[in-house]
Amino acid sequence: MSLPRIRVVAALVKRAGTILVQQRGPKGARALLWEFPGGKVEPGETDEAALARECKEEMGVDIEVGRCVAEVHHAYADLEVDLVLYAGELVKGEPRALHAHALRWVEAAGLSGLAFCEADVPFLEGLKAGRY
Repeated sequence: MSLPRIRVVAALVKRAGTILVQQRGPKGARALLWEFPGGKVEPGETDEAALARECKEEMGVDIEVGRCVAEVHHAYADLEVDLVLYAGELVKGEPRALHAHALRWVEAAGLSGLAFCEADVPFLEGLKAGRY
């Protein structure tokens, strides 16, 4: 039996030497793990439109979606994820945890101290190595 497969987009938002990350809620899959802000791409939606919508819904901000930074495929026990990380720039609003458990601005070196969703881990390695 094959697992459901979804496409997820995430934003790499930087400010003053820090990176914006969010903590998932206390219930559901991957509860309380950290991730880059974003969410699922709906049918018929472009990556860019999905990422702009998710940032508005989840953090109350408008972002400008930039270039694709990295992509990863990851199989969890319950689903497969195609995760795409885009550069993102805040253009309106201050991020608030509207749906996430918490938001935090973290220096790249400090990201490894947080428990991240497994699919996001390759992005942490790329940031630590200075690739993006």
